[in-house]
This record gives sequence, C-alpha cells and structure tokens, in this order.
Amino acid sequence: MATKKPLREQEPCKRLVLYYHDILFNGTNIANATSATVANQTGLGNFNFGMMVVFNDPMTKDHHPLSPSVARAQGFYFYNMKNTYNAWFAFSLVFNSTEHKGTLNLMGADIMDAETRDISVVGGTGDFFMAKGIATFRTDTFRGAGYFRLKMDIKLYECY
Repeated sequence: MATKKPLREQEPCKRLVLYYHDILFNGTNIANATSATVANQTGLGNFNFGMMVVFNDPMTKDHHPLSPSVARAQGFYFYNMKNTYNAWFAFSLVFNSTEHKGTLNLMGADIMDAETRDISVVGGTGDFFMAKGIATFRTDTFRGAGYFRLKMDIKLYECY
C-alpha cells in the first residue's frame, strides 16, 4: 500500500492579481452592461435562488473600471441557495495582450458571506497550458445588483 505524502505549502509558479468588473443589464444601460440575467429567480426564498447571469466582463490590473482590460471573464453564474446569497461560477479568463495569450478556466462556489472565497483554476490554454491552482475572491465594491467588483488573487501551482 502506498503511503500518503504530507501536503506542504509551496510557492505558486505564477501569480496574477486582477479585478473583475460586472455591470448587470438593467433594461436601459445597453452601452455599458457586461452581464445579463438569462433565467429569473424562482421565488423560493429571498436570495435570487435559480437566477442565472451570463457575463463578458473586463479584467483589469487595478480597481479602476476604465483601466485597460488585460483579459475578459466570459461565462456564467447562478444563485444556488434559498437561505443566503451564494453563487456558482464557471468561466474562462480570455487573455489576448502583449503580456499573455490564452485562457484560464475557473469554476466553483462563491460563498458570498465569506470575506474571501476560493474557486478552482481547472485548466488553461496558450501561456496557461494545463494550469491548475486557486483564485481567491474578495468583494472589492458592491453597489446593489447593478455593479460589483471582485479582486481576484490567482495562484497557479501547475505551470507548463
């Protein structure tokens, strides 16, 4: 029988800190919206249970929404709890700049009550070929349903 090796902390082989800017379509902000509800909440509970949002959000190196975009976050999230706000994300960070080309694919639960939450980096392409790691979310700004910004600390532990 094989013995288990103890887990030890290791330094990431690559680290990125990016800001995710989401502007939800409200019926009038066509020019600025970067996300839209594609399935309405179910009415079960008061926490948007069942609501699904598709997004194509800019990612910047700083918190300013008008800073140059270094990637696009393209995917969806849906609210999956009746008794608190919680979302489940699946998306790709699509890079097409002089610094990086390729994608990072992320998925997992965003437990919004927590100050920080981790979701998995499950793969990538191009400069991020087969990357694996963790993206730590921290809500940086929240302005109701219309706009939120997440600080994402992305640590990759498998880089090729």
